[in-house]
Amino acid sequence: MKQLNAEFVKSTEKVDQFPRLNLPETAFVGRSNVGKSSLLNSIVLRKNLAHISSTPGKTQQINFFIVENKWTFADLPGFGYAKVSKDKREEFKKMNFAYLEKREELKIVCVLIDSRHDPMETDMALIEWLENHKRNYVIILTKSDKIKPSQLLKRKEQVQNLVSQCSFCKAVVAYSIISFAGRSELIGILKKMLTFA
Repeated sequence: MKQLNAEFVKSTEKVDQFPRLNLPETAFVGRSNVGKSSLLNSIVLRKNLAHISSTPGKTQQINFFIVENKWTFADLPGFGYAKVSKDKREEFKKMNFAYLEKREELKIVCVLIDSRHDPMETDMALIEWLENHKRNYVIILTKSDKIKPSQLLKRKEQVQNLVSQCSFCKAVVAYSIISFAGRSELIGILKKMLTFA
């Protein structure tokens, strides 16, 4: 597997401070503790590019990374449960949606869902929002190594059925940061969407 060149650019919680890098961008978003930072590190094959914490809600700003000098990753704060105040969670939510709506460089959104559980109301609300705002997205089923292959297959089929009538869902990918299952598939999708070869 090839390591991708990646470097941290900036963290910010203010829309007017988002970096202008003029590169096609991928956003990673999902519920707190779904494994966004671990996934980012797995994609680029770096253990410490994105900071990992056992405390849900550790990511409290949008973190931007340049990858291969050709595209950008944006790691967004988690939706839903986090060990922060209700007001702070609401701030995260507003910032996330402001970014998702207004970010011109954004080409595709990676929606992370924990494969061990049914998609939650917040997951479906995010998917509905992306559809309504005509944002392309791919659903990533994280922690796929933590359930049996038969259960994973059922979960993937369940999610595919849920989005079968959606116009902007490009794929449903089961991903493991342990075995790297799904990594090549996901990178292929991102390359296609970002016109990166």
